[in-house]
Amino acid sequence: MDAFSAQIRTASHEQHVEAETSTFMSDLLGGRLGVDAYARYTEQLWFVYEALETTAGPLASDPVAGPFVRPELFRLASLERDLAHLRGPGWRSTLRALPATRRYAARVEECARTWPGGYVAHHYTRYLGDLSGGQIIRDTAERTWGFARKGDGVRFYVFEEIGNPAAFKRAYRELLDGIRVDELEKQRVVAECKRAFALNTAVFRALGEEFPLSA
Repeated sequence: MDAFSAQIRTASHEQHVEAETSTFMSDLLGGRLGVDAYARYTEQLWFVYEALETTAGPLASDPVAGPFVRPELFRLASLERDLAHLRGPGWRSTLRALPATRRYAARVEECARTWPGGYVAHHYTRYLGDLSGGQIIRDTAERTWGFARKGDGVRFYVFEEIGNPAAFKRAYRELLDGIRVDELEKQRVVAECKRAFALNTAVFRALGEEFPLSA
C-alpha cells in the first residue's frame, strides 16, 4: 500500500488543482487584479492562521498532532507585518472575514478542539501548500506591486527559519507516513484534507465575486 503522504497527495490532487486554478487566483497571479485584491486575500489568510496557531499550544503534547506543531512554520506574526504594510497601522480595525473564511476558520478550530487527526489534515494542506505554491504568489506580488524582495507585504511566504524547504517537506512527509493512527482514521484524515481544499476554494470563489474582472 502507498505511504500515507502519497495517499493524501493523490486523494486531494483534484481539489488542489481546482484551488490553484480558481478564477480569483488565476487573475491575481496573472497580474490582472490590483493590490487591494491581494490585501483582501491576505486578510482572509489571517483568520485561518489565527485559528491554526492560537489552538496549537494544547496540541503540542498530543501523540497524533504534536509532532506537526512546529513553531518555525508559524505565519501569524509575518501576516501581521504584511497587513500593517498593506493596510496601515490600523489594519485590525478594518479586518473583515468573508462568510466562507469564517466557515473555514471555524472548522479548523473545531478540529483543533475535538480531533487531532483533523487538525493535522488542515495543517498539511496549509503549510505544505505555502512552502510550495506560495513561492509563486510571492514572486508575482513582488513583480506586480513592487514589494521589496522577501520584504514587508510578502513576509507570509518567507519561511526564514526553514533553511532547506525541500528537506523540510521530506521530513514532514515522513512524519505523515509515521502518524500514530489506524487505517480507518487515516481515511478520515484524507477526507478532511479534501474538505480543507474545498473550504479554501470557497474562499477563492467569494474573493472572485468581490473582485470580478470587468468583462
